[in-house]
Amino acid sequence: MILSERLELRELAVADAPFILELLNDPDFHRYIGDRGIRTLQDAENYIQQGPAVSYARHGHGLYLVARRSDGAKLGICGLIKRDTLPCEDIGYAFLPAWRGQGYGIEAAQAALQDGRERLGIERVVAIVTPGNARSVALLAKLGLVQSRLVKLAEDADECLLLEAEGVEACPI
Repeated sequence: MILSERLELRELAVADAPFILELLNDPDFHRYIGDRGIRTLQDAENYIQQGPAVSYARHGHGLYLVARRSDGAKLGICGLIKRDTLPCEDIGYAFLPAWRGQGYGIEAAQAALQDGRERLGIERVVAIVTPGNARSVALLAKLGLVQSRLVKLAEDADECLLLEAEGVEACPI
């Protein structure tokens, strides 16, 4: 578990499937991240078991559930992701609409980055963002990541914006 002033980040469990079902069907999730085809609780359970749980086992990190420490409210997900299509980890996050704009995203992202550096020795992190997602670009700028270029992570994929730390050699994609 990763703790910050107001938040705890913990591994997703099958019991979190109702929350994942809600989050992954938020219209903004579909618009800016993509439709993962999660329509039922069983789909959400499978998503957790075949996505984040596999990442924890393989890499020691992944997308974590973000909960408020004061009352346990489930706010979103955040963490470092190791993709086959990127040479280093990227940071990802998504929050339900009720929790956006309150500083939870930056707090969770800073905690995930600190954990990656201190526990796992991860030095370099990038981000990929759907063009037009200004709120996400602004949050990433607070983390020191700046817009680099448009990239395609797969031949049949849409272009996305790559953000990297300023002054670091460009990430080879």
